[in-house]
Amino acid sequence: MSAAGVARFLAAVEPLGLRPEVREFGESTHTAVEAAAAIGCEVAAIVKSLVFEADGSPLLVLASGPNRVNTAALGRRLGAAIGKADANAVKEASGYSIGGVPPLGLLTPMRTVFDETLLDLPIVWAAAGSATAVFAIEPAELARLSGAEVLPIG
Repeated sequence: MSAAGVARFLAAVEPLGLRPEVREFGESTHTAVEAAAAIGCEVAAIVKSLVFEADGSPLLVLASGPNRVNTAALGRRLGAAIGKADANAVKEASGYSIGGVPPLGLLTPMRTVFDETLLDLPIVWAAAGSATAVFAIEPAELARLSGAEVLPIG
């Protein structure tokens, strides 16, 4: 558990007017399946914060738990070549380790894509700065606060 990561996340989102209730778990919420099991929700309600590289710049994709990003199709939509960022690039761009990357309050502002299927849900759950901490938010509010482009990601 990274109390420092959660504290950094909370401090970063406070200026956005967001004061989420963070739930911490003894077990890992590193993967969407683990998070859904710990929370007791559908995997689709888990927001995966995935960092890619788009023409050499970081790109954050906020994806529904079971959905996979089709980098070729998304790249065509965005007009950029998209590749997966390695663990070091993720940490450098976001300030967080894979599995704990929150959808907001990142170290580096980055272009963000929001999986349109998340908008079908009343509440979604996302990482709150560590692999064992999550918070709930309405998906439309998350899309608005992140300044994301709402697109199909498949």
